[in-house]
Amino acid sequence: MNIMFVCTGNICRSAMAHHLLEKKLKDLKIENVRVYSCGVTAYNGEKSTWEAIYIMEKYYNVDLKNHRATNIKNSNIENMDLILCATKYHKEDVLELYPSLKGKVFTMKEYVNYDEENHNKIDIKDPWGYDKETYLECAKEISKCVELLIEKMKQNYS
Repeated sequence: MNIMFVCTGNICRSAMAHHLLEKKLKDLKIENVRVYSCGVTAYNGEKSTWEAIYIMEKYYNVDLKNHRATNIKNSNIENMDLILCATKYHKEDVLELYPSLKGKVFTMKEYVNYDEENHNKIDIKDPWGYDKETYLECAKEISKCVELLIEKMKQNYS
């Protein structure tokens, strides 16, 4: 199975989700899943923000130092089985660029039935330009989505 995470610049949200899921799959010894990420307006080769690197290392033991952004047009998105977007706007962008992917594209929260008290908010807010606390809140939402995704994968593919 091939999974792609999508956000704007591929330096915060999709990068955090990508590498967190990869780490958790490795820890669980799940080997039949490949994880990718890209951004709808990403600059190829751009590094993750220092805040994303710091938060993911400190709280999740995930190393983002070697992550490099990939623009959606330079990605392998058409080869994906599942595409998970940070917001409904990213989902719309993906479907506008690649209409043939309909049925494979969801927001992260939508796909995993994220059910917090603000369940009507299906977007993961962009932390770019904000403080470490905002990044931590974003990372917590992503982590919850990743946990729910793994549970869903175990149910669907066991």
